[in-house]
Amino acid sequence: MKDGCSRNGLEPLIVAGMPMYNEEETIGTVVTMALKHVDAVICVDDGSSDSSARIAESCGAIVVRHRINRGYGGALKSLFSKAKEMSADALVVLDSDGQHEASDIPKLLKPIIDGKEDFVIGSRFIDGGGGTDMPAYRRLGIKVITAASNMSRDISIKDTQSGFRAFSKRALELLRFDSEGMELSLEMLEDAHEKQLKISEVPTMVRYDVPKGSNFTAVSHGFTVLSWALISLSHKKPIFVLGIPGLGLFAAGAAMGLNLAQNVTGQIDSYIGPGLSAVWIGVLGLALMATGLVLQSARGFLRHLIIREFGLD
Repeated sequence: MKDGCSRNGLEPLIVAGMPMYNEEETIGTVVTMALKHVDAVICVDDGSSDSSARIAESCGAIVVRHRINRGYGGALKSLFSKAKEMSADALVVLDSDGQHEASDIPKLLKPIIDGKEDFVIGSRFIDGGGGTDMPAYRRLGIKVITAASNMSRDISIKDTQSGFRAFSKRALELLRFDSEGMELSLEMLEDAHEKQLKISEVPTMVRYDVPKGSNFTAVSHGFTVLSWALISLSHKKPIFVLGIPGLGLFAAGAAMGLNLAQNVTGQIDSYIGPGLSAVWIGVLGLALMATGLVLQSARGFLRHLIIREFGLD
């Protein structure tokens, strides 16, 4: 590893990786700066139509090419695959548009190299971290997504949407993910938590004055990731998401039914509507509670299988 550590046969192989899509304005600088702190840089050219790949290679990067644009998740799959092929001992992932400070790479890698952590996140929201003029809508969106995501896993990560991340060799071997889009950021955290990898955050700064950027893309990605987080929450805590609302609906239906029974007179017809409403609300509540209980039991069974499969008990 660079930055004061001379490489020899016993030194770990440290690799930086970055997804790349039409980043010819910044990729040369980012690769050059990253190579000051790592032994190799992998760039995944995700279907670029400009000179990004040629510039990255000329600056010393290893380039993996996608014929079509697969998205952030697809690029990270290729990064992980190439890093494992190289037998990397640690992988640090950063953006190719210059948002992340390459000088922070050693800060993310230190807990990995010291053997204290498996997964380190560069956070904007802990002491010492931040961003230059982060848009208010983006800050709010990240906070909402992070809150929903943390509820589904009972962990406290301040910046679940940071793309500045470092992984140990163990994490590279164990992590599995299916998503091809930005929701991968949450799926990866979920899988790491399930497999009991050690996760932590370190403070980093992020720049928002880089040449490229799209507000529309940020908003659309935000809705996609939030939807994934809410769906994940329903999978992880079905009692919370389905059982509690179901209990509320059942209670409301029961209250309506009791009120109807207490006020029944000879005018039966006027009570048919409220009576039917009470019945379907109550039945819906029971159905939600039953679904929540079944999903909670299934989740416990699947978690037991995962723990047994990966030897995490």
